[in-house]
Amino acid sequence: MWKMTTTLLKFRIPWLFRTSGIELSGVAVGIAAVGIAAFYFFYRRRKPKGCLNPERFQEFKLVRKTQVSHNVGRFRFALPTPTSVFGLPVGQHIICRGKDYQGEEVTRPYTPITLDSDAGFFELVVKMYPKGRMSHHFREMREGDTLAVKGPRGRLKYKPGQARAFGMLAGGTGITPMFQLARGILENPKDKTNVHLIYANVTCDDILLKKELDGFACKFPDRFKVYYVLSQPPEAWIGGVGHISEEMIRSHCPAPAKDIQILRCGPPGMNKAMADHLVALGYTPQMQFEF
Repeated sequence: MWKMTTTLLKFRIPWLFRTSGIELSGVAVGIAAVGIAAFYFFYRRRKPKGCLNPERFQEFKLVRKTQVSHNVGRFRFALPTPTSVFGLPVGQHIICRGKDYQGEEVTRPYTPITLDSDAGFFELVVKMYPKGRMSHHFREMREGDTLAVKGPRGRLKYKPGQARAFGMLAGGTGITPMFQLARGILENPKDKTNVHLIYANVTCDDILLKKELDGFACKFPDRFKVYYVLSQPPEAWIGGVGHISEEMIRSHCPAPAKDIQILRCGPPGMNKAMADHLVALGYTPQMQFEF
């Protein structure tokens, strides 16, 4: 009996280890496969590193310059590779460096109209004033030239759903941060925020990004509303006339509430007037933000 048991043990123990080795090897291969798949999945899904540096200026090449009107240009700058992303959070801006007409260095903040979903490039819409120092730099730029940029900068750090609705009061080139934010909201399928924009200018030719704004209104009719105001309107104009008034804000922006925000961006005089209007209408400081 003892001999038989010993014989069986001699037979079974090596077999057991061989079988366990096969099973353990199979388990190890399975775990490795799952690990590789998980690494590949998260590597592909993780947000690519942006090109921007908040402390150091970097040069980006101008690849397209389009004259939008007599004093407005649209500038496209290439990123290092066609798949590179700029790395600018929605609601933030960049600092651009150039030289004025006397050759002196000048820096100014600008808000791109592109998002990180636009891989390989970023775009600026710039109004070039006759005596503007940075305007001179952009006016003189030619395709192939480079622009020094650093960022991100800005006090607004937008998170989807931080407000039920935004009211936006923009004047002239103050539309660019509004456009960037509106686009970021509307193109995010998980963001249900509504946007109400009042955009003031002098003439029809001064309305920047009108085609894109009208496109938002057509594509997102329940979530995006735009009301144009002109101080020198043409005949048969159906928008607002003059300057943005309390009545316009009351009619075209969400009413004061804890879950809404009113944003403003325009010339200093306009910003001050809008702040006075908002206070008179009952919007608290917590409901307001000025770019």
